[in-house]
Amino acid sequence: MLKYKRIGITVKSGLDSKNEAVEKVISILESLGAEILIDPKRVDDLGSKYPAYSSEEDIDLLLVIGGDGTILRSIRDLQTFTTPILSVNRGTVGFLAETELDEAEELLPKLLSEEGILETRSLLDVTAKRGSKVIYSGHALNEAVIAQGTIARLVDLHAKVNGEDLTTFHADGLIIATPTGSTAYSLAAGGPIVHPAHNATILTPINPHSFSQKPIVLPSSDEIEVSVLTKANKFKDTEVVLTLDGQVYVPLQNGDVIFACGSKTTIQFLRRKQDTFFGTLRTKLKWGERLES
Repeated sequence: MLKYKRIGITVKSGLDSKNEAVEKVISILESLGAEILIDPKRVDDLGSKYPAYSSEEDIDLLLVIGGDGTILRSIRDLQTFTTPILSVNRGTVGFLAETELDEAEELLPKLLSEEGILETRSLLDVTAKRGSKVIYSGHALNEAVIAQGTIARLVDLHAKVNGEDLTTFHADGLIIATPTGSTAYSLAAGGPIVHPAHNATILTPINPHSFSQKPIVLPSSDEIEVSVLTKANKFKDTEVVLTLDGQVYVPLQNGDVIFACGSKTTIQFLRRKQDTFFGTLRTKLKWGERLES
C-alpha cells in the first residue's frame, strides 16, 4: 500500500533524454497506483495528459528527476517546506539523490510504501541588509557564499558571532555552510565533513591571506553577522557577491551586512531505512579510498 499517493514530478529543464526519463518514472508510479501531477514549467510535453500541481498542498511527495542542482532549485521553489522530496539522479555526482534511474523500478515501490523513512535536513536563514533596508531574505540548503566577483582581489569580511567579534577574514571569500553543504563547496575549500544529523554551521574562509584563519564549526543556533569591507581602487570598488546554493546571486556593496543562522524550518528527504551517509561518502566522493599509483 502506498504511503504517498499524490506525487508531483519535476525535472531538470535541459536534461538529455528528458521525456524518456520522465515517462519511465511515470510508468513505474502508475503501475503502483499513484496519482501523477506535474510541474507545468518543466514537464511541458506531458501537460495535456497529467494535471499540474500549483503548490505543496496538492501533493504528498515531490519526485525530482535530475542532479543536486535540480534538487536545490526545487527546494527554492517550495513555499512551506512540508512536502518530502525524493530524487532520481540524472546528474553527475548526485550526492543528495536517493536512487539512480536504472534502479528506480526496484526501489520506488519500497520507498513509497512503509519501507522508506524521512530524513530531516536543516536549512540556513540568510538575510542581507544595506543600512536598514533588507535587500535579500531567504533559505539555503547547502551554503551562503560571500566572495569577490570577477576582479581577482581579496575582500575583507568582518565576522561576528552572537554579537561578539570573531575576526576579519582577508580572503577570496567566506562560506557559511550547513552540514548538508559541508560536502559541497565548503569541502572543496578545505572545510570539514559534518554529519547531517548535527545542528551546526560551518564557516570556511576561501583562500585566506592568513594561515591562522581556519574553518570553524559553530552551533546552528549562533547568529552570524558578516560585514562587507571593500576598498576602492582606480577602477571601482571591489565587486562582492552573495550566492545562495550556487543559484541565487545578490550583488553587495561596501557596508552591507549579511546575517545567517540555522533555520527552524527544515526539509525532509525520503530515504532508505539504513543510514546511507557514510555509504554515499564512499561511493560518490570516493572518501577514504587509496590513490592508485
